[in-house]
Amino acid sequence: MVEGILPWQASLWQRLAGRSQQAHAYLLHGPGGIGKRALAEHFMKFLLCQQPSATGACGQCKACLLLAAGTHPDCCLIEPEEADKAIRVDQVRQLVGFVSQTAQLGGRKVVLLEPAESMNLNAANALLKSLEEPAGNTVLLLISHQPSRLLPTIKSRCVQQACPLPGPDMSVAWLAERLPELSAEQREELLLLAGNSPLAALSLHGQGVLEIRAQIVDGVKKLLKQQQSPSQLAEAWNPVPLVLLFDWFCEWTHLILRYRMTGDEAGLGLADMQKVVQYLAQKSAPTRLLEMQDWLLAQRQKVLGKANLNRVLLLEALLVQWASLPGPS
Repeated sequence: MVEGILPWQASLWQRLAGRSQQAHAYLLHGPGGIGKRALAEHFMKFLLCQQPSATGACGQCKACLLLAAGTHPDCCLIEPEEADKAIRVDQVRQLVGFVSQTAQLGGRKVVLLEPAESMNLNAANALLKSLEEPAGNTVLLLISHQPSRLLPTIKSRCVQQACPLPGPDMSVAWLAERLPELSAEQREELLLLAGNSPLAALSLHGQGVLEIRAQIVDGVKKLLKQQQSPSQLAEAWNPVPLVLLFDWFCEWTHLILRYRMTGDEAGLGLADMQKVVQYLAQKSAPTRLLEMQDWLLAQRQKVLGKANLNRVLLLEALLVQWASLPGPS
């Protein structure tokens, strides 16, 4: 096993490191939490190293030591300046200036940009020329969790490399090594919430997602029993990441529709919401469920697109509609 490479990335790493000639731009894509950033950083070290081997960078040459110290002059990292914000055109213009310069150590220049889909339109357009005609010996490493949101012209100028997902057994084993204090059931729930992405599961655990999930599920049940109002819950949920909330409500609406159509009790999702899913499937009109699903998907897209939203008003609107699901057409 190559140190620094996750077990499920081994064959991909061999292909990348074994190329006789490296491409000028790679788009490493796949779901969040499967180790794309770790792979990209390992690849960047390999590309900049003065004495690389099949396993990666040597760790001892001048380039490796400068990179480890964060002072390598031929390395450029581009990411949002604030969490959940866009990569701005000014940042990409700095990248373009970096690419046009001569490598100071006489080797490659490497750019790592993540997440590529967070570039606004002006930033993406500014990047196109560097992707089309990179100056000198430059390699651009773009990481994307949602490649469908990228401009086709960005994707067509890169070698598109899907990053592998681990199998369930590998994910369970990897997570068990890192979270031995959790029960097997808790680790399984984390993986389900993370879409079987083990690094995302580890990150979610760090955010206290199991506790957050319990809070949200309890709130939904109290809402339907009219024990708490939409405005009370909207205020209480203000610290909860919007992406988490909309992911869960989109999933629950899908499960309700699915159960209403099929009656399949094996497809009710996690145990904490199964009775709610069954109840709403029995009590909600299909047209209202479909309208709810359309609204949720539209709002989720705004959240993912970093739109400037009023959190409390958005959550209150969500909860008012959710509370109105059971009832006549």
